[in-house]
Amino acid sequence: MAERREWPRRLGFAVKVAGREGMKSNDGRRWQTGPQLSVSLDYFRAILDYLDEIDVRMYRLSSDFVPYCTHPDLPQFHGQVRECAPALADVGRTARERGIRLSLHPSQYVLPGAVDDAIARKGIADVDAQAELLDAMEQGPEAVVVLHLGGAYGDKDAAMRRFAHSFARIGEAGRRRLVIENDETLYTVQDCLRVHEMIGVPLIFDHQHHNLNPGTLTVAEAARAALATWPAGVTPKVHFSSPRLDSRILSKGKREVEAPPLLSQHADYVHPWEFGGFLREVGPIPFDVMLEAKMKDLALLKLRADLTRYRLW
Repeated sequence: MAERREWPRRLGFAVKVAGREGMKSNDGRRWQTGPQLSVSLDYFRAILDYLDEIDVRMYRLSSDFVPYCTHPDLPQFHGQVRECAPALADVGRTARERGIRLSLHPSQYVLPGAVDDAIARKGIADVDAQAELLDAMEQGPEAVVVLHLGGAYGDKDAAMRRFAHSFARIGEAGRRRLVIENDETLYTVQDCLRVHEMIGVPLIFDHQHHNLNPGTLTVAEAARAALATWPAGVTPKVHFSSPRLDSRILSKGKREVEAPPLLSQHADYVHPWEFGGFLREVGPIPFDVMLEAKMKDLALLKLRADLTRYRLW
């Protein structure tokens, strides 16, 4: 009998639910209509029930889960986490009891290391707010806020030092929960490791980004190095997606033309043999995997079935 592979421990997906019609991830109404965290929480309770039903134990919350919570011109939205503290603790308890690991991933516009200090301050405020949300939900240290390092601004070394300086300006909760991720064009895993050496922040290894921007490390070397940055007792996590390989249809005037694929785009589903090969390359190190396929939970369920069917896991 083939040896059963026990890693990764959990598979998860991000934000939107594709497999259950009508499920919303957050209150996405415009500010004029008074969106509320309490509405997002109602949506999230339904998602938690769905995750339990399909036995998925990892989920990324929308970065807009708390509507307009740091918008500088809309102070009426700034106190929502405190106002909803009992409800947040309750829903967080449900996630913990069901073994569901939560995380957040602010957008590419959250830039604590920006040259413009106003943009950097806004980025710091966003990290603090998302960490405050996870704290209010009473989540353990596995619940993290994932961030890219941002732009290089013509001097990557200076940009990394500036990010490290901004890290010291983030609140205690944000520093405790922040992790950084390699990107597809600028910052390799090696670059992120340098920032880790400066400030001790753990690394998320993104498989597709590494293939596009590998530096000098193999997949296995980069993944193991990133996994080793996590503190003892906290399960690391990685991001995995397959590149979109089908043609794109572009509009040119009144015509539609076929164009080659962009390898930076995520495919709808995950290539099971590619994923199985990644597991074999990295070896039996405990880690969780956030899948970033466009079909979300449906992609996760298909991959899980494929791994079993083809004995890849």
